[in-house]
Amino acid sequence: MVIKVDQGRMTTQDRILKRTLDLFFSGIGLTMTWWIILIAAILARIDTGLNGFFVQLRVGRDGRPFKIIKIRTMKPSMETNSTVTTACDSRITKLGKFFRLTKIDELPQLVNVLLGDMSFVGPRPDVPGYADKLKGEDRIILSVRPGITGPATLFYRNEEELLASQPDPVLYNDTVLFPHKVKLNKQYIENYSIAQDLNYIWRTISGNSIC
Repeated sequence: MVIKVDQGRMTTQDRILKRTLDLFFSGIGLTMTWWIILIAAILARIDTGLNGFFVQLRVGRDGRPFKIIKIRTMKPSMETNSTVTTACDSRITKLGKFFRLTKIDELPQLVNVLLGDMSFVGPRPDVPGYADKLKGEDRIILSVRPGITGPATLFYRNEEELLASQPDPVLYNDTVLFPHKVKLNKQYIENYSIAQDLNYIWRTISGNSIC
């Protein structure tokens, strides 16, 4: 279902420039890392016994669903099927921990950027159950393409470790992290600029978080 929402400060020119940069950088990124993605997918296939690429339904711009692509880092478990993942999640394999630590598991999302499902910078795409919680002004988050990185991603760079320290990770995610991420992402859209995007990309590459 397509959702009409407030577009924030982003102008048509902003959107065209943002998309142009996405195409340029995703093309360069895939040219440089395709072999890493291929090797990682093969290793993940051997490690998990499943397809090395993990594909999951997410909610994108205007509420349109799309399939996000990542390197598989987890094995199925009879104990849980939660979409909230902690650092000590038993489903994560040893190799998967390495992929997640180095962010290699995120590289296939360059394909999502190239296809137009995602952008380099923006709110992380939620699964349908969480995207449905966006109400009123919060729905402005759905006015932009979801991103590989962004303000909330950088602020909660250690999210899995933070969740692992909580007695009830799902409750903490739903009542603390999710609302704060929504706030950060709204501020990003309401105060949008290309310079801000470039800053977030640099912080992601350099390993600097937002405090």
